[in-house]
Amino acid sequence: MTDWTLEPVAAIDGDAVAAAQARQAQLTKPPGSLGRLESLAESFAGWQGRTRPQLSLIDVCVFAADHGVAARGVSAFPQAVTAQMIANFAGGGAAVSVLAGEHGARLAVVNMGIVGTLVESAGVIDCTVASGTADFTHGPAMTDATLVAALAAGRAQVDSAAQLFIGGEMGIGNTTSAAAMLAALTDARPADVVGRGTGVDDAGLARKHAVVAEALARHGPNWSACDEAERARRVLADVGGLEIAALVGAMIGAAQAGVPVLVDGFITTVAALVACRINPGVRDWLGFAHRSAEAGHGIALAALDAAPLLDLGMRLGEGSGAVLAVGLIRSALALHAGMATFADAGVDVE
Repeated sequence: MTDWTLEPVAAIDGDAVAAAQARQAQLTKPPGSLGRLESLAESFAGWQGRTRPQLSLIDVCVFAADHGVAARGVSAFPQAVTAQMIANFAGGGAAVSVLAGEHGARLAVVNMGIVGTLVESAGVIDCTVASGTADFTHGPAMTDATLVAALAAGRAQVDSAAQLFIGGEMGIGNTTSAAAMLAALTDARPADVVGRGTGVDDAGLARKHAVVAEALARHGPNWSACDEAERARRVLADVGGLEIAALVGAMIGAAQAGVPVLVDGFITTVAALVACRINPGVRDWLGFAHRSAEAGHGIALAALDAAPLLDLGMRLGEGSGAVLAVGLIRSALALHAGMATFADAGVDVE
């Protein structure tokens, strides 16, 4: 059976990029004076195949799941918060819910698998593939079959008609999982990638360091003989999360469908790194919203050669930073489409 994650991504429209660059050169401003707002418009031109791109149909999908490693005391909050936040997302009370409404984005909340029973909540899509992950200090976080199912569930949430896809995440313990993944993929030290996440105290931070080091020691030998793509898959299965796997599947699926992805913070950037290691073409379809205050995010961004748009000290997750950046992108596209050219304005630049 063909592995869909390895199939080619959609092609960028180079002619549209060139046309957008030519338009930028004729707008009533000094060349390059709008900085990265200009390159944003050019990127969206290539993604949409039009000289004057628009941004009206935005999908925000928050994937949520529980983590077995939460039993090791790596979070400041109990595991029950995952289920409670799923209901909060769907009920409109979370930050990403408010921001999605503010920017007219379609919000989907996807339960990938929690411990216990989720209180029935309207607006929650149930894609449960397991009752959370296993504690990865004792064995693999998920089976190969579970990984395959989680990747596919993520891809299934991508609408090819969307003009932008934003993935968010929720899961008590998932900054520990993401830190272990990042250390495994970049050979960074646990001390460099482990942060306070939900706000753990010094004792909690020490437990996180120890848990990540323990996971690397246990699973590392299984990764050493793998090529880059297989290593990424094995790391995701061994120390990842169901919601992180869904994000990986969504990013790969979006790139294959020709839908650009705006990457949020630390955990989603680690998911993006995995997606790009599995299918390098995905990188051409990624934009990066903000630099998180979470330790390790800079390392993840550097591994992807990514320069985020914003740096506001945020570390909430949920996709909140990415949705916040939508206003900036829309401004860039409005300037690109609405400014007069020198010829339109009768400005003599000879």
